[in-house]
Amino acid sequence: MVENTGTVKAERGRAIEPKKIRRKKLNSDGKWGLLMVTPYLIHFVVFVFGSLLASLYFSFSDYDILNPPKWKGLDNYTKLFHEPVFWKALWNTLYFTILFVPLQTVLALILAVALNQKLRALKLFRLAHFLPVISSWTVIMYVSDAIFNPRFGFANSFLIKIGLDPQKWLQDEHLVIPLLVIIAVWKGIGYIMVIFLAGLQNVPSDVYEAAEIDGAGTFRKFLNITVPLISGTTFLVLILSTISTFQAFEQIYVMTGGAMDASSAGGPHKASLVLMIYLYQEGFSFLRMGYASAIAWVLFVILFVLTVVQMLLQKKWVHYE
Repeated sequence: MVENTGTVKAERGRAIEPKKIRRKKLNSDGKWGLLMVTPYLIHFVVFVFGSLLASLYFSFSDYDILNPPKWKGLDNYTKLFHEPVFWKALWNTLYFTILFVPLQTVLALILAVALNQKLRALKLFRLAHFLPVISSWTVIMYVSDAIFNPRFGFANSFLIKIGLDPQKWLQDEHLVIPLLVIIAVWKGIGYIMVIFLAGLQNVPSDVYEAAEIDGAGTFRKFLNITVPLISGTTFLVLILSTISTFQAFEQIYVMTGGAMDASSAGGPHKASLVLMIYLYQEGFSFLRMGYASAIAWVLFVILFVLTVVQMLLQKKWVHYE
């Protein structure tokens, strides 16, 4: 009996030893892992989280970079909500978003469905649609200027040939936002198309085969199978597109002449002045950094609310396998 008990203890001891070794190894790996991510954690705390706290404090202060900030309470926010230029910039941002997000989403989905088929030169077509994505906005500006320049652009030459009056395009306050939307869709559609392609390739092929046996046509398969099964991808695209549109800066800054004169960015009569351009002008052109920080936090709250609403809609409408 004693021998059996000793044997059991010995066996238990041998069984426990590997676990102890694994725990020691995990603890050792955890320490090395923490050491490896420490530079990033320091960067995040100092330059990301620290900057957020600093900008929050500046939003309640009078700060011009050159002098120490002076606490003003809610004065920046009060001034902001009574400033007509802010509401103009907010409306332009919403207008840009309302036009851009649905148009890009629908066109990218159609292209993704087309390129998901077995076509010749498929890689070439994908490359052609993705090239604008990796091009800088400076390149896009030169290409767009060759088309929409009021004096020698292709668009006005075409209008004159068919008997219509030439347009000022980016200098026209009624055309500037729709034109910027078209250019932005052309540049960014390839990226969204790739996201949709990833979602489409996860749809089981046997579902389409079953639908074909039941006599479903192309449009019906798209409407009743493709759209529901990629609803998660669609909501992801909507969230990413909305956030990127509210943060739109470079394309409007470059296309409306901000590269030459920061105060002129925003087009005629501030027709294309969006929140990010307004923030940049107030903070870096006029050195009203406290006021610019208030704009940034208002923009953050708007994006946070829109993202929460989209996430709630996702839980209600997204199809899960």
